[in-house]
Amino acid sequence: MIHLHVHTNFSLLQGTIRIEALIQTCVKQNIKSIALTDTNAMNGLVQFAKQASECKINPILGSCITDPEDEKGYIILLAKNNEGYSDLCKIITQRKLNDDFSILNILSQVWKNLFIITPFIEFLEKVNKNNSVYAEIISTKTNKKNSLKTYQFAIEKNIPIVATNPIYFLKEEDYEIHRLVTAIRLNKTIDTLNENDLVDEDYYLKDQSDIEKIFKKIPSALSNSEVIANQCKVDLRFGEYKYPKFISAKNENIPLLLSQIVNEGLEKKYSPITKKITDRLNSELEVIKDQHLSDYFLIVWDIVNEAKKRGMMFIGRGSAGNSLVAYCLGFTQIDPIKHSLYFERFMNKARKSVPDIDIDFSWKERDEIVKYVFEKYGFDKVAMISTTITFRARSAFRETAKAFGISEREISKYSKLIPWTNAVNLPNVTTNFPESRSLGFDKEPWKTIVDLASKIGNFPRHLSIHPSGIVITPNKITEYCALEYAKNKGLGLIITQPDMYSIEDLGLIKIDLLSQRSLGVLRDTMEVLNKKEKNI
Repeated sequence: MIHLHVHTNFSLLQGTIRIEALIQTCVKQNIKSIALTDTNAMNGLVQFAKQASECKINPILGSCITDPEDEKGYIILLAKNNEGYSDLCKIITQRKLNDDFSILNILSQVWKNLFIITPFIEFLEKVNKNNSVYAEIISTKTNKKNSLKTYQFAIEKNIPIVATNPIYFLKEEDYEIHRLVTAIRLNKTIDTLNENDLVDEDYYLKDQSDIEKIFKKIPSALSNSEVIANQCKVDLRFGEYKYPKFISAKNENIPLLLSQIVNEGLEKKYSPITKKITDRLNSELEVIKDQHLSDYFLIVWDIVNEAKKRGMMFIGRGSAGNSLVAYCLGFTQIDPIKHSLYFERFMNKARKSVPDIDIDFSWKERDEIVKYVFEKYGFDKVAMISTTITFRARSAFRETAKAFGISEREISKYSKLIPWTNAVNLPNVTTNFPESRSLGFDKEPWKTIVDLASKIGNFPRHLSIHPSGIVITPNKITEYCALEYAKNKGLGLIITQPDMYSIEDLGLIKIDLLSQRSLGVLRDTMEVLNKKEKNI
């Protein structure tokens, strides 16, 4: 039995499974393939694929796509290959961004690189015959009646069937955590949840023997899960960079163009230009070319050059200040020759990762330059990078207490005495932190609340926007990852579903354009002084 329907805690406030725990369990149970199908999401797919591959487990990359008209209706999409993974990214992006998204529209198209699995007869009736479609037969007890109808329809229409064991929690006893996160997601109390809000109690990772007993009368449903798993081979090419392309007026030789612009800057910065300086410059350019970063440097140069044209204040920071090339391009202000700064601290031939070039802008002008990047390099190739907001001690305690029906006034009285720490430390805060000794967490209902709250520590709460990170891709960004609106959809800000670490694992190049209040204050001060000078 290959598990084709698994939800991790990255399926925000639905699944309760941590990816690390899932992989460890697969290793213990000798599971060789497993599919991750978070709801309308691929937030955890990169992390899942990386950890599974390291443990010699075949990661099947997928998603459970729900119908906007009826969230209970869904299709499972599994990527057969890299093209299927890109198709998956595009479909999830459509689901997140398009108000008129329709599963029926997806089913009517041909997706040669995806498996489509669903238990819903109305979807099976509409699927394009050229797709690889399977009727899902679910292992849980409460689905017996519906599974029988699906089975009879599939036999009648000659549609292959496949067994699934929907997994939202690893162990039976984790059902209470599922009830908690569901109450938080739906903004309900635990005692007001109904059966339509929750999944079945047996949506846990069952043993192979238990699954075989359930499907002993339809062995083809089990064997088909292996047929699917054997065809799903996605290689995300970890460690292989996808470099963005600099947009120039002509189809120019990029390393040569970079050299020309840098040498123009060199003539403005130094007089006389000594052999030491030219040797250093040529050495840096050679390293930049060898590491395929000429486009990257020109993109940053283009951004700061546009900022100069618009009269914006900016300053380069970090180890990029060690680069003579960066200094000549004008996005750092410290002379590395004068101050004997070593380029190797910023870049060297042995370094495998792409160096960071951080540029600070005034907090009043940063959004303007970000907009320029989107317009210049294309809204289909640029996105803000997401960051995953997780439950810490106070937020986990507050949301759990709220789910138990505790009043906001009572919650605040306790939460302000909880230290800023990891939620897993909650059961011990009264002994480890002096300011929390009077909380009385050894009494009910607080004892139960604290215990449950500690179990959702570091669970994803929602996606937010990375404070500075922007990703630019060589092709459409949905070939590499899915997109969605930031938490406040009304702002219209689109972010990547994978966070910064997964973006780096995918080999996508991040540019940091930071917002600095001090530069804004400096700009305001200069404007005031200029006005006073004119009035004198």
